[in-house]
Formats: sequence, structure tokens, C-alpha cells
Amino acid sequence: MDLELTDEQQSIVEVFGALADRWAPPVGLREHEALGFDPKVWEQLVATGAPGMALSEADGGGGATLLDLALAVEALGRRLTPAPLVEHAVAARLLARAGALTPEIAEGAAVATLALRPAVAGRARLVPAGAVADTVIALTGDDLVCVTGAAPPGTAVPNLGDLPLADRDLAGATVLATGDEARGLHALALHEWRALTAAALVGLAAGALELTRIYVLEREQFDVPIGSFQSIQHTLADAKVGIDGAQLLAYKASWAFGEQPARAAELATMALLFAAEQARVTSERGLHFHGGYGVMVEYDIQLFYRRAKGWALVLADPRTELHHLADLRYGTTSREAGI
Repeated sequence: MDLELTDEQQSIVEVFGALADRWAPPVGLREHEALGFDPKVWEQLVATGAPGMALSEADGGGGATLLDLALAVEALGRRLTPAPLVEHAVAARLLARAGALTPEIAEGAAVATLALRPAVAGRARLVPAGAVADTVIALTGDDLVCVTGAAPPGTAVPNLGDLPLADRDLAGATVLATGDEARGLHALALHEWRALTAAALVGLAAGALELTRIYVLEREQFDVPIGSFQSIQHTLADAKVGIDGAQLLAYKASWAFGEQPARAAELATMALLFAAEQARVTSERGLHFHGGYGVMVEYDIQLFYRRAKGWALVLADPRTELHHLADLRYGTTSREAGI
């Protein structure tokens, strides 16, 4: 496996990094913090073809790999870009497999998302991007269903990560698949969500580290920058090593969907867990090195810290994901065996 970026992949990183720098500065992020969605940023992503870049050309997409998409997601994650590219891309790929993809979703003119957990009593709970999506896909009983229509006003659920989470009613939904086919389609999309969210968390961690690096070189104590203190240098060096490892694992997870599909689910879960931990640790250390400023809303590090906490909890408590990983690795009897 060679994960060295090609010239084309490096261009993806540069293009989406430049887009995030221009369209998702901290001031813009704060303006859309309550909902966690900036329509103008989404318009820019649509203009680049990002919503459909990982769809096949036959489905009206760009024919890019999931790894290519992960590179774009990581670049956007460095700036906490308020746009649900991960959720939309995963939902669009699922709809394409189910033969239900529309041109509007392929192009990004309509936002689609995936309910990560099975619906309860005809209602999908805490759907990522559910407060802004026009199409929601959910597993309810033995059916995989799709419901269309804008989210009712005021449905967004306040949360630590300022994400557009919402509960969505599935009344009038169209059935896409049933039985094992439905569960298989949903499981594959969920694993893709894990891999791409891992890439976003890697970007978040890298952004938090860069913000902290700049601060410790500017902040002085005893007439020298605090970045000259070995304890701070060693701590940030450790964080960089952890981020590099998380990045490699996230890349491998996304790569595996095309090259080693039998290992994709396991790698995606590993990547999500490890990237979430590195994002939490890095942003937490950055908050600490900012001192009292770290907990003030005027400083940007708290934006990263809160999202590092919130993004990791969208699917489930990390401890639940550890059990899921054990089941993938050792079988569903892992918990009974005390593993």
C-alpha cells in the first residue's frame, strides 16, 4: 500500500484548503455557530463539485475515490468548515447503490444525510445534518427508507459541537430496500461515515495544533516565548506524532473501501476511535497552553476543543465503538468472552 499523495491528490488538498481559508474563517464560523451550517460555504462546495466527487461518472459524479474525498474532508476539517460534506457524500453513495440517486442530490442542489442509528417509533433521532437536509435516509425495522422535504423550523438540537443535529419524522418515507439488503446498505454507508469523520477529526486536530503553535510563539513569560519551554515543545511534538498516526490510519481506512473491502469496516472504526482521541488530546493541550484565555469565547482554541468533544459523540460513546471494534475483530461473542 502506497499512501504517498499523487499530484492530483495534492491539488485536492490545496484547493479545499484554500476554499476553507477563504470561506470559513473563525468570524464566519461564529456567525453560524448556532446551526453549524453556512449556506454560502455549501454553495462554494457545490461549485467545486465536492458533493458528488466520490460518485461514479455514470451517476453524475466526479469518479473520485473515497480516499480523494477524505483528503478534501481533512482540509475542510482544519478550519472547522460548517458544511455537511461527509453526511451528504455518504448518503449520495448509498442512494446510488440503491438505484435512487437524483441529479439534485448528485450535484448538491439538495442536501442529503444518513440517520446513523435505527429509527424508533417512526422517528430518526439526532440525525447529523438533519436540521438542514432535504433528504434523510434511515433504517427503520427491516426497511431502509428515504424521506424528502425540508426540516421543520426549530428542529435543531443544541449540542456541544454546534452541529446541525435534529430529530426527523419518517412519515411518508419511500422504502429503498428491505431485510438483509437494507441492513447491508446502511452498514456500508455507516462505515464510510466513520472513515470520513476520522479524516475530519484529523483535520481538526491539525488545525488545533497549528493554532496552538502560533500562540506559544507569541505569548511571552519571563521575557521569552512560552514555546521555548521544553515541556511545551515535547507536548506539542507528541501531539504531532499522534496526529500523523491518525492521518495514516484514516487514509488507510478510506483506501481500503476500494482496495481491501473485507478490512474496511474494521479500519474505519479504528480510524474514528484514534482520530477522535488525538483531536481531543491536541485541542485539550492547546486549551491548557492558552491558560485562562483558553476558556474565553474570544479565543479560537475553544472552537476546536468543543467540536473535538462533540464530533466524537455524534455516533455513540467511544466505549460503545470499542465494543463494536471488538465484535468486528473477534466476533459478536467478544463481550461475553470479556474481551
